[in-house]
Amino acid sequence: MIRINYDALGISASLACAIHCAILPLTLTSLPVFGVNIIHNFFFELFMILLAFVIGVVALYHGYKKHHHKLLPVILFSGGIALLLVKEFFHQYHIWLLLPAVLLIIAAHYINYRLCRRANHCHAGDCNH
Repeated sequence: MIRINYDALGISASLACAIHCAILPLTLTSLPVFGVNIIHNFFFELFMILLAFVIGVVALYHGYKKHHHKLLPVILFSGGIALLLVKEFFHQYHIWLLLPAVLLIIAAHYINYRLCRRANHCHAGDCNH
């Protein structure tokens, strides 16, 4: 059976989003010449946010429900996603909203991962789920 570490996947998706937002405009400025426009494309940006949201919800739900029952990762993740959404409407603050958003999402996945590893009781007979 293949086991997927959803927190690692979430961290990877968040980093991919950060790299996309930071490097893509600098390195791929010739794409519009070829008719490809993913730089500041509202629908592409929303797709990336939705992808990060879906991966994050799956990872955090699994960690919360099956292992640690702590809300801190959910709160951090929610703040990060909210900042990503706000960033789409306040372009003048793009980088100022992007950096804390990515840091919050990565922190949420990292804390979720750590809490899951510490929750050995969830695999014992006295665990109620």
